Amino acid sequence: MSTTTEGSNVSTKNLDLLSIEEILCIMNEEDTRIPVVIKARIPEIAEAIKIIIKQLELGGRIIYVGAGTSGRIANLDAIECPATFNTPPEMIQAIVAGKERALHQTVYGAEDDLQQGELDLLKLNPDEKDVVVGIAASGKTPYVIGALRAGKQVGASIIAISSNDPAPILDLADVGIPIVVGPEVITGSTRLKAGTAQKIVLNMLSTVAMVKLGKVYGNLMVDLRIVNHKLEQRAIDIIVPITGLTRDESKDLLSRCNGEVKCAIIVGILGIEVNDAKNLLLQNQGNLRSIIG
Repeated sequence: MSTTTEGSNVSTKNLDLLSIEEILCIMNEEDTRIPVVIKARIPEIAEAIKIIIKQLELGGRIIYVGAGTSGRIANLDAIECPATFNTPPEMIQAIVAGKERALHQTVYGAEDDLQQGELDLLKLNPDEKDVVVGIAASGKTPYVIGALRAGKQVGASIIAISSNDPAPILDLADVGIPIVVGPEVITGSTRLKAGTAQKIVLNMLSTVAMVKLGKVYGNLMVDLRIVNHKLEQRAIDIIVPITGLTRDESKDLLSRCNGEVKCAIIVGILGIEVNDAKNLLLQNQGNLRSIIG
């Protein structure tokens, strides 16, 4: 079966004969197709997010599965969530064909191992509370198919993102998200448009889920984890406008709350003790909006 991602782009037939500026203009023009295609798939993306929110509220996890570029992009989204949203590392994680080595170099043949995809997923002991998200530009990567089948067998929710439609991984999914951005500037090089589209969709899945789970207040990352000076300053920048406190007062309050931004905001607005603020957060499932409006 021929696939769109392996098709030849008529705009780049003579790519090597073009000037640098001409190549850049073509690449830029091709990339403008991505948001248009994604916009048409917002209903499916929204449906996937609703499933993710429901399962995370039940104590489930998001488990991304990919190979090559798709796997590395999935891993990037997973590892950025703890610092941004203060999620435990196991809540959003990725398994990649070829394991850790594949994050730094190509592991040839790893994507073709269907059984290893199944085994790698089962090592995480998935169950019906989890969401397994398969990402494959081709839509038919054996490693991803193996993992999705294993997830389906244990009752996990299945989401699939493919740059081709129809595609086997879409057939396995509870929610399939085909993002068909067309042939690449270099034939078959799916690290280009397909990879960019995958990153955008994963941004949407994790970000919107975290917003709706109370990890964001307005557009502020009130659940950030302070792991460096930059994030400490960002935390203070969040506390100051919400509470009306000075930067020095906000920094002192943040210290009293052991770096927990939500706690500091509650204490600053309601004037209560730190332990009482933490109890309020527990009673309201960490949702700051429910406490301070």
